[in-house]
Amino acid sequence: MKTRELSTSEQALALIDERGLSHVKVGVSDIDGILRGKYLRRDKFRSVINGDLAFCSVVFGWDSNDQLYDNAQYTGWHTAFPDAQARLVVDSCRELPLEQPDGKNMLFFLGEFADEVTAQICPRRLLHRMIAKAEAMGFDPYAALEYEFFVFDETPHSVREKGYRDLKPWTPGNFGYSVLRSTVNSDFYAQLVRMCEEMDMPIEGLHTETGPGVLEAALAVDRVAAAADKAILFKTFTKALAQKNNLMATFMAKWSQDFPGQSGHIHLSLKDKGTGRSSFYDADAKYHMSTTQAQFMAGVQRYLPEFFAMFAPTVNSYSRLVPGYWAPLDATWGVENRTTALRLIPGSEKSQRIEVRIGSADANPYIALAGALGAGLLGIEQKLQPTPMVEGNAYAQTFPDELRFPSTLWDAAQRFKSSKAARSLFGDAFVDHFAATREWEERQFRRHVTDWELARYFEII
Repeated sequence: MKTRELSTSEQALALIDERGLSHVKVGVSDIDGILRGKYLRRDKFRSVINGDLAFCSVVFGWDSNDQLYDNAQYTGWHTAFPDAQARLVVDSCRELPLEQPDGKNMLFFLGEFADEVTAQICPRRLLHRMIAKAEAMGFDPYAALEYEFFVFDETPHSVREKGYRDLKPWTPGNFGYSVLRSTVNSDFYAQLVRMCEEMDMPIEGLHTETGPGVLEAALAVDRVAAAADKAILFKTFTKALAQKNNLMATFMAKWSQDFPGQSGHIHLSLKDKGTGRSSFYDADAKYHMSTTQAQFMAGVQRYLPEFFAMFAPTVNSYSRLVPGYWAPLDATWGVENRTTALRLIPGSEKSQRIEVRIGSADANPYIALAGALGAGLLGIEQKLQPTPMVEGNAYAQTFPDELRFPSTLWDAAQRFKSSKAARSLFGDAFVDHFAATREWEERQFRRHVTDWELARYFEII
């Protein structure tokens, strides 16, 4: 049986026995979208496959640098970091071609948190609550994510030895959509495409972007739940593949002031659960935009400023928000307009969709998708209407203050924390925990003196 055909724990156990694997690998998403995982011995896996897996609650009690939060209520020294109940998702099983013990692919399973308290802040469970809401409203949501990432001729050791300065890009110069670069470096391209096919996260399009060593990968469309799993796996194992080739891939939002930032665009559409037809497509409407699509887009537009931390979750995310660098600054929309936050893409019933262009590549895909889907569903429930469409260059136009995005992570956390819509959609537990972790992230940044400050103030001020 193939990994993506698994649906029961018995089938999973049979496949492990068939492979003769002594261990399997499992992972869960933390709040930052980092996969935290471990190997489980075959008999241990057998004992936990039906829901008895435990993860230390510290996975939601520390940041991306394993530094413990001092402001989170969920867990900490005050709770003594007990285990949290988790469960493995059998149908998430993947081949792991980067690991081949005894010549056979390692198997990888995603997990999610199951106990009542932890499930409220688990990113994967958060998204699935939004999916359940969509289904209750009669919709089947679909998504596809696009990621830009820079690749460097560096290793984890060399970047630290260099202090993350004077890094050598994988390829030099600006060369977007380069046939030359993809031909010369075809070995890595082929490895990446093949790995993604084997792991059931196929790349629909892959090309160079403008900048030294930067690529853009568009993942194929799927139901939202599967699309999110594929996105987090893609980010993790693309980095692993690069390092196995003595390269490094980064998904941080903006690594250099000299180049555009790295986006994590989200394409969304809804289908009617009863008919399977697109809920966004109306053949007789202008731009083929149905009433449902207009209301959905209006909801995303209305709540993007309040939910902004879900799409821009790091201090670095806000370095990307610069006019003229492909990152919109206001909650605007337009038809095939890449200067607006929301891009209406008209087409056939199959292709009619909305692109949320504001997300950066550093966002947790579960959280970003939950934010976009939840906001859109609110728009349908509240029968919202979008503001007038933007034509031309949105960077050169002025918009109402309520459409303006927060300019810092701290401000975004405050907007999110005070949002009644966020609390209604996502629950108090998630809002309080996520906002606290973003406040912590900002506070860690404020403790440091940057090179820019030293160069600007050390002598002259």
